[in-house]
Amino acid sequence: MAATFSGDETAPFFGFLGAAAALVFSCMGAAYGTAKSGVGVASMGVMRPELVMKSIVPVVMAGVLGIYGLIIAVIISTGINPKAKSYYLFDGYAHLSSGLACGLAGLSAGMAIGIVGDAGVRDLVMVMNRGHEQRANAQQPKLFVGMILILIFAEALALYGLIVGIILSSRAGQSRAD
Repeated sequence: MAATFSGDETAPFFGFLGAAAALVFSCMGAAYGTAKSGVGVASMGVMRPELVMKSIVPVVMAGVLGIYGLIIAVIISTGINPKAKSYYLFDGYAHLSSGLACGLAGLSAGMAIGIVGDAGVRDLVMVMNRGHEQRANAQQPKLFVGMILILIFAEALALYGLIVGIILSSRAGQSRAD
């Protein structure tokens, strides 16, 4: 009954919402980045199949974003056990903010990776050559290094969200001295 529960009864809702937000938003970013840059890789493969493996880097970088959300979701969910330790609204809000920070950073990074990956691999410079459009990476090999740098900085946005999420979730449990 309610006597075995310690803390606020609605607090775990916010904690679990944070875990779900971290995973869902990060995976949405990973899915968008994978799909958007995957379209560029597919159209690159039609014209220059030898460059497909070189152009798959944005797809891999987008896939990592989901792992960040998974890490935070596991950290949050292991911190929610109101029968073992008091769990207050402060703790639930800390976990919610942790999940939102990581999840929304992963979503924005996935959007950036998808757009840059697609443009860098496929559409950045369209040159009409005998009626066929040439892709940016296929036409300008020097563009690859610049594209990789932009992708690294976009991935760093999600890493910042992961770091802030870890810091925020570590604040849970510090609301009251038990």
